[in-house]
Amino acid sequence: MPYDFALEPITLIILAAVAFLAGFIDAIAGGGGLLTVPALLLAGVPPHLVLGTNKLSSTFGSATAAYTFYRKKLFTPLKWKNALSATALGAAVGAIGAHYLPAHWLDRLLPLAVFGCGIYLLFGRLPEAPLDADAQIPRKRQWPQGLGLGFYDGLIGPGTGAFWTISTLILYRIDLVRASGVARTMNFVSNGVALAVFICLGQVVWMLGLTMGISLMFGAYLGAHTAIAGGAKFIRPLFILVVLALTARLVWQHWFGHA
Repeated sequence: MPYDFALEPITLIILAAVAFLAGFIDAIAGGGGLLTVPALLLAGVPPHLVLGTNKLSSTFGSATAAYTFYRKKLFTPLKWKNALSATALGAAVGAIGAHYLPAHWLDRLLPLAVFGCGIYLLFGRLPEAPLDADAQIPRKRQWPQGLGLGFYDGLIGPGTGAFWTISTLILYRIDLVRASGVARTMNFVSNGVALAVFICLGQVVWMLGLTMGISLMFGAYLGAHTAIAGGAKFIRPLFILVVLALTARLVWQHWFGHA
């Protein structure tokens, strides 16, 4: 059954502002959940409603960012159809698992994995790809990548955009802007599928999720255009900052037991 959860107007306004900032950051580097999930918890939203409500708002932002990259011809769906299918399947299984299975064994490993993404981008050499760099994309690699990251996003979520960006840079010879386009699109797919599962389970606060979603959508629109205009020189430092902040947050939460 659907849940309802009342909030004071000022709290709703603050959450909408947080969502706008999260949408802007997420469209560029990922990690918007670093802001929205703790904000929802601090606002007093019951933990079992946080994941579903956050997926509702996140879907607005990832859809906006994904469409922006697609419209700018920085993402070609036909070249990534295996990844799209695999991500959808993985997200469905992960979201169901989030309802029935404990995920504590991932908690302590997660900060290390996210931190590794930041270290790779800080010291690793980014490919200088030509404009048609996505002309040849190995499709066999897309299945394990999509299944793994889709499952992770459905099950837990934080850091998914960072994982997509880094794994795409490693697996395919494309530039950082196009890797961001892939990350935003796959994030939209996994968000949408996981959201459908959470809706079926009745774990969404609709008014709150829609309010944050609309705000997050405007932030994502601005963020995606900023990322495309700024290119790798703009994305790279912000990406590193986000993953380091995400690492600190996850270490604080899962290693030291603070919400």
